[in-house]
Amino acid sequence: MDERLIDYTLMLADSSLIMGHRLSEWTGHGPALELDIAISNIALDYVGQARNFYQYAALLKGNVATEDSLAYMRDERAYKNLLLTELPNGDWAQSILKIFFYANYQFHLYQQLVDCRDVQLSAIAEKSLKEASYHVRWSSDWVIRLGDGTEESHQRTHKALDEIWNYTGELTMKPTYDMGFVDYERLKNSWLQKTNLVLDAATLSLPKNEKNQPVWMHRGGTEGKHTEHLGFILAEMQYLQRSYPNSEW
Repeated sequence: MDERLIDYTLMLADSSLIMGHRLSEWTGHGPALELDIAISNIALDYVGQARNFYQYAALLKGNVATEDSLAYMRDERAYKNLLLTELPNGDWAQSILKIFFYANYQFHLYQQLVDCRDVQLSAIAEKSLKEASYHVRWSSDWVIRLGDGTEESHQRTHKALDEIWNYTGELTMKPTYDMGFVDYERLKNSWLQKTNLVLDAATLSLPKNEKNQPVWMHRGGTEGKHTEHLGFILAEMQYLQRSYPNSEW
């Protein structure tokens, strides 16, 4: 049993699950019916991806591990999701930026994983790539629409960018249990190229510190070190399974 492969697979699963759960909070609260349906469907896409990764992780772990036990019966420090995914939704602009940053990361990550030597991860990545491509296109359009829209939409999007930007660095940082499937320098360059292209079109500039240098980036989620937000997510998400063990999806 390769613990590094299990950890890497769980990182992919946890990130998608927490992102999907966060976005599901928009259901019934979207600014318009069409947008409510769209963001709910994106949330479902992430949960579907998480299921595929959890099923593979359970197969690797063996014993009595299942997708349910991995998703719902682990403690906070056992989760390896990216910090960005657990941040609050905020307003529409902040949620759109979160989707764009994460979808952009997934798209370029899956492009590389499709060619990795692990057959199962390759198959999941290939299956998920079309979804990631749509998520990037949909969120990119909205980032540009909001950033280059009215004065208020521009201000809100700029504020959202300032609030979540320093959680994006972890997206392209190599985890300690890296399997060598992904060239993280290539991932970073591809992610930044697309990000800069969209932000430029949205008339938004990257946050800088007082010395006009790139801001410091948070990290630790992939190692089980999380913000205070994850505990509240898990308390809600795990309630049913912990109260009524062996419930199924």
